Amino acid sequence: MKTLAEMLALPRAESPAIGAPGRDWLSHGRLRQLAADIRAQLRALGIGPRDRLALALPNGPEMAAAFVTLAQGATTAPLNPGYRREEFDFYLQDLAPRALILPAGQDGPALEAARALNLTVLRLEPLEGPAGLFRLSGEGQAVADGLPGPGETALILHTSGTTARPKIVPLLQANLCASAGNIAQALALTPQDRCLNIMPLFHIHGLMAGVTASLVAGGSVFCAPGFDALKVFAWLAEARASWVTAVPTMHQAMLARAPRHRDTIAAHPLRFLRSSSAPLPAQVMAELQATFGAPVIEAYGMTEAAHQMTSNPLGPGAQRPGSVGLAAGPLVRVAHESEDRLVDGPGEVVIAGPNVTPGYEANPEANAKAFFRAEGQDWFRTGDLGVLDAEGYLRLRGRLKEIINRGGEKISPLEVDAVLMDHPAIAQVVTFALPHPRLGEEPAAAVVLREGHSATEAHIRAFAAERMARAKVPRRVVILDEIPKGATGKLQRIGLAQRLGLG
Repeated sequence: MKTLAEMLALPRAESPAIGAPGRDWLSHGRLRQLAADIRAQLRALGIGPRDRLALALPNGPEMAAAFVTLAQGATTAPLNPGYRREEFDFYLQDLAPRALILPAGQDGPALEAARALNLTVLRLEPLEGPAGLFRLSGEGQAVADGLPGPGETALILHTSGTTARPKIVPLLQANLCASAGNIAQALALTPQDRCLNIMPLFHIHGLMAGVTASLVAGGSVFCAPGFDALKVFAWLAEARASWVTAVPTMHQAMLARAPRHRDTIAAHPLRFLRSSSAPLPAQVMAELQATFGAPVIEAYGMTEAAHQMTSNPLGPGAQRPGSVGLAAGPLVRVAHESEDRLVDGPGEVVIAGPNVTPGYEANPEANAKAFFRAEGQDWFRTGDLGVLDAEGYLRLRGRLKEIINRGGEKISPLEVDAVLMDHPAIAQVVTFALPHPRLGEEPAAAVVLREGHSATEAHIRAFAAERMARAKVPRRVVILDEIPKGATGKLQRIGLAQRLGLG
């Protein structure tokens, strides 16, 4: 087992590590020196190797550098800087950090929440020079130095909490190292590879796939200030990126603007595109491959696995649309939904491996439900329904809590999505549960139409009725300009009926 400090000590010192629009590159050697400087600053400010630091920082090179340097000297807990006051109140109370790190000179709800909790506030100030350089300031009494070991917690994130109170997920130094290595191996990353990161860096996807895996492989990451469909092609050109990782909605936004940027795509070819954190429609995968002339690698990840669990292979024709690929690090099996045993055929996807969290913090009830032992392994229940084919490719049917129960008949929203995406006028779709007084739930769908196309609810329902069983046809189809998304760009199924006034 290794630590982040050990893995990030390996790349060549002169190689570029972190970049950003309009900025010079920070080298791996300078990043290592920054990590040593920041650890010294932490100790001088009273932060020890086992202390917990909450971060509320905007996307960009400083946030990327802050995560990988702070995590080498303490426990990091990145928070969405866009949270409202009541959200900061909840997360800061739940985390009980030693300090909160905010940008220099910034006021707002995070600072208000910290003051109400009498929480120490440290300030991050960007420095002149390469992208990502920064220093910390604040007050504290110096403590002894020390490096976290492989079994120490490096990163803490919360689950989404869409149906229950968010759970605290601690990820160890060893978990992060295992996951970063898994991602780098699955994508065959080399020191010549460069990722354009457009994912938020308070989320496991961007932190691990975009930043940490790139750096562990000796490559580099170009840190955008967030996702902007109007600027992403200019960033691809400036970065000279070899790959990009994103959620499907971001890829679809790129596709919508791709015809205006054919010259950029041709002049700066990508080695591959990666999609994760939400199901990628097969139709979108095919369109991305045709548009960019590169493989599209759909991966399957979650916070409790320090991100990646499965990935489609890189080889020509090895990607299977509609599948999240082969096991790519942890062991991947299928278990009975309610009994603690592994099964053949469909069931709940379970994983086991060195990248998996040791368990939710201070939540024995959740751990009892999430973990079980079978065939000599401790298995973690992902909450996803799926099936492995004869070659080991995994196909998901949806989250257990998102499956639509129509009078006892279980309907996969992903299956309905896949059919509706074949409609020539539909650009995006999310199928969700609509309350029904007798059946309990029925399927409904929210759709966004392609630019220049038109369709009615009746026409879309008729299209669906020709292609699926009557019970699966959405009872309502709502045509929207934009489907509500979460903070990471994922389409939201749970609670969508209420949000659209259909409850």
